[in-house]
Amino acid sequence: MSKRKRGITGNAASKREAIRKRERRVVETEEERSRRLSTMAQRGQDRRAEETEEQRNSRLSVMAQRGQERIAEGTDEQRNSRLSAMLQHARDVMKDMLLKDKITIRYKRFMQLELLFTLLLKNTTVEKWTISV
Repeated sequence: MSKRKRGITGNAASKREAIRKRERRVVETEEERSRRLSTMAQRGQDRRAEETEEQRNSRLSVMAQRGQERIAEGTDEQRNSRLSAMLQHARDVMKDMLLKDKITIRYKRFMQLELLFTLLLKNTTVEKWTISV
């Protein structure tokens, strides 16, 4: 039976459908979840494969704008948390690199990046920043 015949308007119908979907996801098996996510990923890939360069640029622009808005709305605590996570990731990557092959140039770059993130965390401004090897 269609939603209109049941007397449900668009917004209420959407809410009910969202609730039903959430309830289905709660009881789905790992295999069903995996299949659902795989299908969603495939649909996204198909959609992106068919889009024009202009559509792609528009989509990426919207994504970038949302990211900037999210960052702008964030508190100092969120900003510091984000920068700390970036610094920790850089440390982890550098540690892995150093364990694989001890290259001093990479270590120098890492130290410069660590200094940059430390300055950002302390809210220090850097007029001109260059990384030279």
